[in-house]
Amino acid sequence: MIYRLLADSIVLIHLAFVIFAVFGGLLYIWWRKIIWFHVPSVLWSGLVETAGWICPLTPLENRFRIQSGAAGYSGGFIEHYIIPLLYPADLTRDIQIILGVLVILVNVLIYGFVFKRYKLRPHNNQADTSRTGQ
Repeated sequence: MIYRLLADSIVLIHLAFVIFAVFGGLLYIWWRKIIWFHVPSVLWSGLVETAGWICPLTPLENRFRIQSGAAGYSGGFIEHYIIPLLYPADLTRDIQIILGVLVILVNVLIYGFVFKRYKLRPHNNQADTSRTGQ
């Protein structure tokens, strides 16, 4: 029972990481220091996908599944959980490369938008005296 719970927890952590890697750049709007966590996540995600590596969380999840008496699975997290939701066909190497590039491209666009829109906003808490007439 505990191993199944651990495997399911790894899946949730893995899914949260994937969502963070793809869309976490939007958090920069509210917390600027997130960039120090997010950019490495994007680079890691892009590298894992484009290089065809298996994320270290996948074998860990499989080990917990096997220890719980269930069967593990081959391939990676994306192939096993995400691709069946998005695509009816099997994951190919070309699709994997496209996914890796998309993670990076989406985040370049997000950061471009965020930096362009919010760099003009004052970073301190001083009042805007031009509006008060002072």
